[in-house]
Amino acid sequence: MKVGILNITGYSGIELARILNRHPEFEITSVTGRSAAGQNLADIFPHLSGLNLVVKDQLDDGLDIVFSALPHAASAEKLIPFIKNGKFIVDFSADFRLNDSKEYEYWYKTEHPIPEHLKSASYGLPELNRTKIANSKIVANPGCYSTASILALAPAVASSFITEDVIIDAKSGVSGAGRGLSLNTHFSEVNESIKAYSISGHRHMPEVVQEINKLNNELQIKLTFLAHLIPITRGILVSVYAPINPVYINEKSTSVEFIHNMYQEYYRDEQFVFISDQPPTTKQTLGNNRCIIYPTIDTRTNRLIVIACIDNLVKGAAGQAVQNANILFGIPEEVGLEDLALYP
Repeated sequence: MKVGILNITGYSGIELARILNRHPEFEITSVTGRSAAGQNLADIFPHLSGLNLVVKDQLDDGLDIVFSALPHAASAEKLIPFIKNGKFIVDFSADFRLNDSKEYEYWYKTEHPIPEHLKSASYGLPELNRTKIANSKIVANPGCYSTASILALAPAVASSFITEDVIIDAKSGVSGAGRGLSLNTHFSEVNESIKAYSISGHRHMPEVVQEINKLNNELQIKLTFLAHLIPITRGILVSVYAPINPVYINEKSTSVEFIHNMYQEYYRDEQFVFISDQPPTTKQTLGNNRCIIYPTIDTRTNRLIVIACIDNLVKGAAGQAVQNANILFGIPEEVGLEDLALYP
């Protein structure tokens, strides 16, 4: 299949190219970059020299699938002709994640360029939405925080094991902010420092609520979400806290073994979700498409605690995009994504 990438020059686009380079079914034939048109990709990113591609202003014709790594609003606008031509789309931006255009406008402070396509797009979290993805033309790749948060919460919400009051404490490496120059991500500003940000509400929060609430009509979560920037390049770690539903509070269901088995059973058939016996580290997911989850219980307070780790550029972006593309074309989901984590 012939692949086009819009905005290959961002971190997610670069990572997508690295992963697709070893994919046996996909061939990158055309790429764009907003400030790099006319340049050879190898001159910009020497580690991608094996691709032998020239960055262009526009994608070539004859593509089977288009991945867009453009920012919100700009992505949907650029995808319009490909959507009209019936191409398969995997969009990294937020443009097709939220079902309600008013919700999108509230969080992203702009009108949606093509709101009529929101209902037909699928939310690209395969572990929860595989069937709809397989029957879609437009797949909205989830946000990185959202991926880890939803996977951490899903088993507990689906079973009504928790009540609606949920807190997520989330931490991300600096690459999540993209390649754009900013004082906030300057080495001297972030090194040896941790900062909370988007205190009034992070943009990934509404998609977490939207997708989690679909799992249980009787439990509509009230989410407090706080994001932190930490001085690492890659990685997301989310810590989820929620009170246990009183009907579950007994000696058996408030045991660590019970909750561990619940999560194991929920993700029994998933290749990229691993339930751990100990709290994971971000380095365990470095460079691979895994989400590692550690569920436990604070028996003193009858509160569920779930810790989840992903690489924000792989399972949180490019790797998940390839997983979604595999589903669209009926390819086994693990193809191109078999790598273990990098260490050290």
